[in-house]
Amino acid sequence: MHISEGVLSLPVITIGYALTAAGVGIGLKQLKDEDIVKTAVFSAAFFIASLIHVPLGPSNVHLILNGLVGLLLGPVSFCAIFLALLLQAILFQFGGLTSLGVNTFNMAMPALLCYVIFFKLIKGNNLPLVIIGFLTGFISVLISALLLSISLILSGEHFTVSAKLIFIAHIPVMVTDGIITAIVLQFIKKVKPEILCV
Repeated sequence: MHISEGVLSLPVITIGYALTAAGVGIGLKQLKDEDIVKTAVFSAAFFIASLIHVPLGPSNVHLILNGLVGLLLGPVSFCAIFLALLLQAILFQFGGLTSLGVNTFNMAMPALLCYVIFFKLIKGNNLPLVIIGFLTGFISVLISALLLSISLILSGEHFTVSAKLIFIAHIPVMVTDGIITAIVLQFIKKVKPEILCV
């Protein structure tokens, strides 16, 4: 789901960096010393999950896990995702530095939305954890794919077909991310349940 260098228009790049800077700024204010290790672990999980990717036009299809990152880090997820994407851009040329702001926003904003929507459900035990996990993974990728498509379309009408293709190609990723997020949450509940009650 990385948008490559040279694809986005300057206004989209500018807006992406402005929104990401705001998100990272808020995340840094929320970051507590005792949460630095947890943030690093989930940033690494996000980094590793998206290493295996299949190129598709101006983007890639790969596992994302941004919903899991958002659910467990809240606003700090902007920092974790930004750092992972920055390292991927520098080390592996996934995405790029010009598209880093948009790529971060497209993945971190859905992560934050999933935190807002689903974290209270975990604390309140209103739904089974497996359902919350699946919905978190599915919806986060759904919104990310939608934001990616919008970013491409706003950069030029000639990206309309690619934007539609990329969205459709992410439907299996939505399901896979949902299943994996559900499994990981169940595992965390067994071995480190206090993470889910922060």
